[in-house]
Amino acid sequence: MKSKFAAVMLIPLALSLSACGDTWGQRAVTGGGIGAGTGLAVAAVAGWPLLGPALVGTALGAGIGAATAKDSR
Repeated sequence: MKSKFAAVMLIPLALSLSACGDTWGQRAVTGGGIGAGTGLAVAAVAGWPLLGPALVGTALGAGIGAATAKDSR
C-alpha cells in the first residue's frame, strides 16, 4: 500500500515539469519523455508491468506539454 501511495504522489510532480521547452513541439517531446520516465517509475515502485504505464505516461506527458503555453510557468 505504501508503494502505491508513493507512486500516486510522483505523478503530479512529473506532470508539473512537462512544459519544458520554447516551442510547441519541444514541450510535447519533453513532456512525453518526462511522462515515460514517470510511468516507468510508478510501475517499478508498484510492481506492475512496465510497458503499459510507460505508454500512458508518454501520451499524458506529451498531451499536457503540448497544451501548455510557453509563458504559463
